Amino acid sequence: MLDLSKIAGQIPGISKHMHKEAIASRERLKLAEKLQQQAVRRITQLIENQTEFRDRLIFAAATPVEPLDKCFDIQPAPYSHSVFATDGSQISPSHHEIAYCYLINIGQIMLHYGQSLHPLLDNLPEVFYKTEDLYVSRQWGIRLEEWMGYRRTVSEAVALAEMACNWVLPPGEHHDTPNLALVDGSLIYWFLDGLPVEARNKILPPILASCERLEATKIPLMGYVSASRSTEGLNFLRLETCHHEHPNCVVHCGDLTDKYPCQKIDSLRDSTFWAHQLQPGQRSPLYRSNLRILDLYQESQRVHFCYLNVGAEIARIEVPAWVAEDTALFEQSLSIVLAQVHKGYGYPVALAEAHNQAVVRGGDRARFFALLEQQLIKAGLRNVGTSYKEARKRGSIA
Repeated sequence: MLDLSKIAGQIPGISKHMHKEAIASRERLKLAEKLQQQAVRRITQLIENQTEFRDRLIFAAATPVEPLDKCFDIQPAPYSHSVFATDGSQISPSHHEIAYCYLINIGQIMLHYGQSLHPLLDNLPEVFYKTEDLYVSRQWGIRLEEWMGYRRTVSEAVALAEMACNWVLPPGEHHDTPNLALVDGSLIYWFLDGLPVEARNKILPPILASCERLEATKIPLMGYVSASRSTEGLNFLRLETCHHEHPNCVVHCGDLTDKYPCQKIDSLRDSTFWAHQLQPGQRSPLYRSNLRILDLYQESQRVHFCYLNVGAEIARIEVPAWVAEDTALFEQSLSIVLAQVHKGYGYPVALAEAHNQAVVRGGDRARFFALLEQQLIKAGLRNVGTSYKEARKRGSIA
């Protein structure tokens, strides 16, 4: 049990630190707004410099594809439309349980508006227990819990494409109805960038294949990132602060060990900046992400993003290039996202329901292992049960 009285003396220090950071953040915000106006006048030159010296920059900066100082209004969503979403949860493996295995549960949601159709609220659980499922990641030095998270990401993407395409593809009334496939989180799987090639090739290709399937079926895909901590958009302004004619970080600043000269708005997030620019129902200009992992994507799948004021927060919205390049489809998809947030009182209702379908609670875990225990005993196995450590923790009198 946490003794709050023992940490009460630390709280004033936290408050003082946060107040100091808030003042510094306001100063960085003013500077960022000034740099934005300067960059607007030199946007062509800045983009040319970024393109030429991209491989010699020491920071990841997105490229604006629309005017930097313009905000765009989002129109109302079409009366009839459909929304597809998935989310995942898991039961992690434990040597103290009845059997060493793990479970991935994918919640899938299909909501229809203005069509007099019943929604789909379902989940797809899968148990992984074979040797190749449990120990394959060891050869690459990846912990099983980490590998399980990657497998869950694959399952979410595959289930989303399967559900959406099976609904839209058959000829009939569903083909022409506006629709949207929603993902909770980023479409940029940057966490795979540092993996060994063999490991990455088992995770990324099926995800990209699912995205290709959505593209072939003309189902727009969007990633909804809540509470984004990204600075990728504002990093473009660092090109404006560079004192050198050519922003070659490797040559000019490669030997610096302290703060770089271009880090004048360091720690200011994109979402914080756009919170002071956007009115509710408006979006920022589009950016093209240049993260290295996107070099493995097809050109039509390279991720673009913008920031959307949904009222409750500034959300980062990510789309593949083929959606961003279709202005009408992009704007329609944004209107559906905004309608989803309003229906969900601050968060897309389809994603919230997908989470509720996927989440594995303590009671679900206990019932899963109880069912497993029954089947093992039925199969004739003996000495089936949890370890003494696990049994003692569950029966603690503390």
